[in-house]
Amino acid sequence: MRRIIAEDPEWSLAVIPLLRNLCLQHIIKNFHENPILDKLLPSHKAQVLEKLSTSLPLKVTANLISDEGYWRRCCTQRWGISDVSQYGDSWKRMFFERHLKNIIELFIPDVTDPQTVLEMVPLCRNYVKKLDISQLLPPVKEPQKGDEDDCSDTASDAGFDGPSMDHFDFGILLDKLSHLEELHLVYGVKGCGMNFEWNLFEFTYRDCQSLAKALKSCKTLKVFKIHQSKVDDEKARVLIHSLLDHHVLKELDLSHNIIGDRAARAIGKLINRSNLEKLSVYDNKIRGPGAQAIAYALSRNITLRSLNLRLNRIGDEGGQAIAQALLKNTTLVDLHLGSNELTEPTATALSQVLVQNKTIKSINLSCNRLGSDGGKQLEEGMSHNGTVVEFDIRLTEVDQEGEYCISQVLRSNQDKAGQALQ
Repeated sequence: MRRIIAEDPEWSLAVIPLLRNLCLQHIIKNFHENPILDKLLPSHKAQVLEKLSTSLPLKVTANLISDEGYWRRCCTQRWGISDVSQYGDSWKRMFFERHLKNIIELFIPDVTDPQTVLEMVPLCRNYVKKLDISQLLPPVKEPQKGDEDDCSDTASDAGFDGPSMDHFDFGILLDKLSHLEELHLVYGVKGCGMNFEWNLFEFTYRDCQSLAKALKSCKTLKVFKIHQSKVDDEKARVLIHSLLDHHVLKELDLSHNIIGDRAARAIGKLINRSNLEKLSVYDNKIRGPGAQAIAYALSRNITLRSLNLRLNRIGDEGGQAIAQALLKNTTLVDLHLGSNELTEPTATALSQVLVQNKTIKSINLSCNRLGSDGGKQLEEGMSHNGTVVEFDIRLTEVDQEGEYCISQVLRSNQDKAGQALQ
């Protein structure tokens, strides 16, 4: 029997790749030039997706690849471990929301070409539902040349207009994102360190006007939040005016700003010209008159379920007005009035609410000076209440006996609510 001995002892027919594998390798290697995917068999398609490079151009992959495994690899390689549950358990949505977020947060007015943002729109508009923008950069400050005084005089005489925009203009983007439901904004700079300047944290009137136009054009928006941006009465009124009759909007959050009574009156108008379900304006400068305007709207409202006014200065004037509104309102479930300079008169008014209102389930009055007499009033009201399951009266100077009695009623209400769910 004749035997053929190969000159290469490691040679074997077993190491010759199959033609199928060679073809798949060729597809993977040349995917950016000739993307073939949908015509492949399911098993072959899975092999290609498993080995495709995560650095392929988005123009190739965005609207072609829907496989979650591929986009998971893209997200993990770029951002490491991430919580996909915040993005509806979709890795593809997570990738495009975070990618667009990075582009906007690093956008420098009059330096970055707006086309870089617009080029992303056809690629990501079907996947972006939420934009959480935690910083917006201002224009680059031009260095002054020569004598500062002479330079400033020359600039003013020449009528220098400055940059074309103060921050990224959302007007070029929002109306094109047809599935956008949430927008969270902060007009400021993260990690500026020793380069801190107040103008890095300035939400200008020009920014406000452009943002208002953008909000009006975004018909799918359900949640709008703008925090820590020095939004004052005038700017808040402009933003709120753009949201009037925006019937899709469900949640508005203007917290950590400098909003006062004039803007609060505009908010009261918005409450009854929209379908808001949640309103948060905590840590602002709203006083009694502003709270009265919100209370008047609340007494006529049938959609709002949560109202957060903590860390304002509404006092008993505003607290009593809100309590009177709750005697008529039948939809509000959650009320937060913590740190609002409330005293015994507000507690007395709220005790009547506890007796008559059968809808509200959560009340927070923490960090107010209700006193022992105010605590007794609330205790009396709670003794006739069967629906409130959360009642925060920490740091309110209510005596221990009153706190104990209220906690006992709460426990009984919680047990009833638990049994009703079973």
